[in-house]
Amino acid sequence: MEQFHVRLTDNNEIRYNMPVEQLAGLTAFIRTVELGSQAAAAAALGLSRMAVGRQIQGLEHRLGVRLLQRTTRRQVLTEAGTAFFEQARAALQHLQEAAEQATAFRTSLRGSLRMSAPVSFSVRCLAPLLARFSALHPELQVELVLNDRRVDLIEEGFDLALRIGPLADSSLVSRRLTRFPVIPCAAPAYLARHGTPGEPADLLAHNCLRYAHAGRVQRWLLPDTDGQHQEVPVRGNLVSNNGDALLAAALAGQGIILQPSFIVEEALRDGRLMALFPGRAPRRIDLYALFPASRMMPTKLRRWLDFLADAYRDDAAAVAAAGGDPAIG
Repeated sequence: MEQFHVRLTDNNEIRYNMPVEQLAGLTAFIRTVELGSQAAAAAALGLSRMAVGRQIQGLEHRLGVRLLQRTTRRQVLTEAGTAFFEQARAALQHLQEAAEQATAFRTSLRGSLRMSAPVSFSVRCLAPLLARFSALHPELQVELVLNDRRVDLIEEGFDLALRIGPLADSSLVSRRLTRFPVIPCAAPAYLARHGTPGEPADLLAHNCLRYAHAGRVQRWLLPDTDGQHQEVPVRGNLVSNNGDALLAAALAGQGIILQPSFIVEEALRDGRLMALFPGRAPRRIDLYALFPASRMMPTKLRRWLDFLADAYRDDAAAVAAAGGDPAIG
């Protein structure tokens, strides 16, 4: 019968003498460490806390080492447990991915997919696409968490995150899905009262409503006449972590905003907002999918990313054929 082996260090090997099909103890241990307690692991696995505890104790007995040091209030990984956890989790993930690859021929996906995405983008753009994808794969359970902050995928248990704008260096894998123009604009009523800026530098004299997660709260990147972009200092009486809140303020005539096309395009089309610096190509920002590195991407994740990429490719082609901007519509 095939056995499961995990190497702890270069000089020490723990042989996990257990049939591959009986990995309940390993799963219980990994989920307990990931979620912080046996109670949380039990809830996630649909077991009782006592059952999880017995499975972990059985695992320790088979390995011949203590993995968790328990007290009345908490449990802490031992030195052997720390070394075992990282490699055992990777090994179990590889087994799960191999099983998904083996069943990739199925038309309908199963299991769960947990992702994080920005609030305004999700409501305006992602939700309709997700509805189409779910109709194709009704047995896949999707959890969409809307948050403009940058979540920690590993610590918070996400399969992927969608992010807009520059990426920070990390060990995550990224895939660019599409690009959006970022458009400076304001309501006609605001411009009638305060004048229309002719150059980006004129914005210093205006009330600029700023996005808190942009990384340039005090400076905006705006188009120059030569097709380049310049950093312009801005100030104003409103900073928000949500683009729709800034849109509402701009529509009310409070000031000027710099937001992606998917937030402002409808208001620009019907005249409630006016784009500034016409004739200059707007700066564009990227939409990325981020996910943990793995030798084999889970089928559910690969199918979802391919679906998104195809959807944006089709939309861009349709708009371009109609003679419009493929990112503005």
